[in-house]
Amino acid sequence: MTSKNQSETSGPAFSLRFSRNFGRWLADLGASLAFTTYQAGKLFMLGTSESGVSVAERTYARCMGLAARADRLYLASLYQLWRFNNVLENGESYEGYDRLYIPHLGWTTGDVDAHDIGIDGRGWPVFVNTLFSCLARPSDKANFDVVWTPPFITRLAPEDRCHLNGLAMYEGDPRWVTMISTSDVAEGWRDHRLDGGLVMDVCSNEVVCKGLSMPHSPRWYRGRLWLLNSGSGEFGHVDLQTGAFEPLCFVPGYARGLAFHGRYALVGLSKARNQSFSGLPLDDALEKRNAQARCGIVVVDLETGDLLHHLRIEGVVDELFDVAVIPGAVRPMLLGFKTDEIKRMVRFGGG
Repeated sequence: MTSKNQSETSGPAFSLRFSRNFGRWLADLGASLAFTTYQAGKLFMLGTSESGVSVAERTYARCMGLAARADRLYLASLYQLWRFNNVLENGESYEGYDRLYIPHLGWTTGDVDAHDIGIDGRGWPVFVNTLFSCLARPSDKANFDVVWTPPFITRLAPEDRCHLNGLAMYEGDPRWVTMISTSDVAEGWRDHRLDGGLVMDVCSNEVVCKGLSMPHSPRWYRGRLWLLNSGSGEFGHVDLQTGAFEPLCFVPGYARGLAFHGRYALVGLSKARNQSFSGLPLDDALEKRNAQARCGIVVVDLETGDLLHHLRIEGVVDELFDVAVIPGAVRPMLLGFKTDEIKRMVRFGGG
């Protein structure tokens, strides 16, 4: 099953290719999927329709972190953080879609290389400010408010010192983060890609796991702290008692972007396009398996570690950044700033 797309700037086409049973699995999931690629500046939504997999996509500059709930989405872009609200009531539809997300609120953060986004207990975003090596919130008076800084960072500066990249929320608050190293100099993390990665507890400032290779996307799910050991192509969880990383399975690509629903994990994959991705243990692991890195999403069974289904992106797009699950949605879509609908879609509340 394929879906071809053309960029809004008339660039080269790329295609989405689904494994044979992907559409049936998605139809039975009770949820829809969303994912971002900053390389093409695209936010995709995957749902189901009578004809198979439904694909909706919009263009935003440098799409990065993504967080989803049934009623809202948060998206980190080049220099802004956006909140999209679903404007449809239960049972209502718009041109066959049961979710319609409109960009209702945006914050200008500046180009801070925002990575993961978490949604706190009040429903508001916390994001990883990678360029300034901190966790942050949108601000009404500044570009961002600092929430937490790693204890080894001596000064907030736009230097991407440790490549803080991932955030796991716990009971409505930021709890664990991933980073590539504990470097305190500009882009010092690049010298520690092989085994300098770690997980840190935001509440205690303690390192709970170390010796990782380019870790990303920590997530708390079903009583475990899961993450992607991207430089090794491994998906697994951290034993918080011993500090050990326990792989569940190997995934064929540079893993980044992780979401869960039921017994399944959705893992985003990228190809080794640049120097940051190359020269890692992943290269040897792929060669040993006579495989090449893919760009797309794989569906992992959490009980067996089997890769059950996949989506592959082919063409000019090599990298995927984040993956999210939209609970309860069958066929979602969103409006972009270049659409005519966003000018005509006017709704009001109150008396």
